[in-house]
Amino acid sequence: MSVGDAAAKERKILVAVDEGEESMYALTWCLTNVISPNSKDTLILLHAQAPRAAYTALDGTGYLFSTDIMSTMDKYHNDAADRLIEKAKNMCNDHVNDVKVETRVESGDPRDVICEMVQKLGVDVLVMGSHGYGWFKRAFLGSVSNHCAQNVKCPVLIVKKPKSNNLGK
Repeated sequence: MSVGDAAAKERKILVAVDEGEESMYALTWCLTNVISPNSKDTLILLHAQAPRAAYTALDGTGYLFSTDIMSTMDKYHNDAADRLIEKAKNMCNDHVNDVKVETRVESGDPRDVICEMVQKLGVDVLVMGSHGYGWFKRAFLGSVSNHCAQNVKCPVLIVKKPKSNNLGK
């Protein structure tokens, strides 16, 4: 495949976004370095929303959670996801003109959701940020990017945010 063929190919590029600076940096890096002007690429912004914690009817002090409180908590999480996706879409529009952007918000374990969406949508490239955990934290918390890199059948681009050299700022 020649360079001209690669530029003309319509690619589906999935970028996993969350509330962290690392995923927004990965999105910006992708827009600058992966998406070319006048490309026919489709950028899919995916936010994997962790499922709501299962609350019992009683909290730790013996008070009941009302359905109003439960619905307010659900609305808060959905609104936060909507704001996050809107922020990511605005970043896309600010960086690249005429790029096709699709958005998805799915519920579940981010590792599983991302891998499932890559397969379901027929993604050509997965772009993700890296939190840069050391081996100790990774052993206990797990690494979403490592899990996805091992389990998806497309290339995975893991973008690591450079450490800031600005001491005291």
